[in-house]
Amino acid sequence: MRTRFLLLTTLVALFSCESRREYSPRMEYAQWFSMPDSSTVVVYSPEGKTDTLKGPMDRLVCMSSSYVGFLDAIGASSCVKGVSGLNFLSHKPADAVEVGYDAALDYEAILKAKPDLFITYAVSAAEPQYLSKLKELGIRTVILSEHLESHPLARAEYIKLFGVLSGKVHEADSVFCMVRDRYLSLVRPRGEAKVLLNIPYAGIWYIPGGDNYMTRLIEDAGGEVLGAVPDRQESSVISLEKAYEYACKADFWLNTGWCSTLKQLQGVHPLFGEFGISEIWNNNLQSTPGGGNAFWETGPVRPDLVLEDLTGILSGDVGSLNYYKKVK
Repeated sequence: MRTRFLLLTTLVALFSCESRREYSPRMEYAQWFSMPDSSTVVVYSPEGKTDTLKGPMDRLVCMSSSYVGFLDAIGASSCVKGVSGLNFLSHKPADAVEVGYDAALDYEAILKAKPDLFITYAVSAAEPQYLSKLKELGIRTVILSEHLESHPLARAEYIKLFGVLSGKVHEADSVFCMVRDRYLSLVRPRGEAKVLLNIPYAGIWYIPGGDNYMTRLIEDAGGEVLGAVPDRQESSVISLEKAYEYACKADFWLNTGWCSTLKQLQGVHPLFGEFGISEIWNNNLQSTPGGGNAFWETGPVRPDLVLEDLTGILSGDVGSLNYYKKVK
């Protein structure tokens, strides 16, 4: 089992990317933040707002598991004092407390955590309602748009933002350097492998757009996502009939949600048993005891490991896997 592999890869990164010159901020992929200098990040929103943050900070509250993953990868998890979904994490920061969820935040726990910054995200143009309450309580907040980045290396580059916030800019740059170089070395030309993605969620089957994070990963692994609309980041909705049509063309079926067995898939819908796809893989190899999935916690930090899995699966040369396992 890959216990604490992020710490090990951090150590590798620190020695692999020449230890090196004085740090000079340089953005390569991310679009929703910039770094004017080694102690400042400017965060942008789709609505045109900006927020300037100065590091380092000692106390952070994180509303996404990926934020914890970034901080853990640079040895800065001690900065995390509060987390939404603490029991879902594969590695729980020692001093962190559970702060609740969007509609049911534990404001008392947040106040006790005494955060320098409350870090969250928004799923729509409207600002989350709980931010007004936090601001009234005098808590500094910021909304990140990491989830809107379409390139896997753009998401990985957020490690630099967390490097500034935690005062570990050199460590963050070294880890990103290693991840970037390894990812690019694994990229394959677009191949013939046809991929069906996902299963229905709340009765609705979503297929990511052609300019989507998951689609880019599969294309970089040499595959093609069936139904992905070109030049679109947002997901499309398909019918069960359309899914069956895609299944007739698909060589692989990936990311089957909560289903880890063929029996579970057929329990979602009997038609799934007629899809006729033998290569079915799910990204839940590192499920956590609390019901979480490390794919969402550490995958954004290590897209090279995700790509390594996907290239192996799509090429039929599967070795030791990081996040995926076969659905049987």
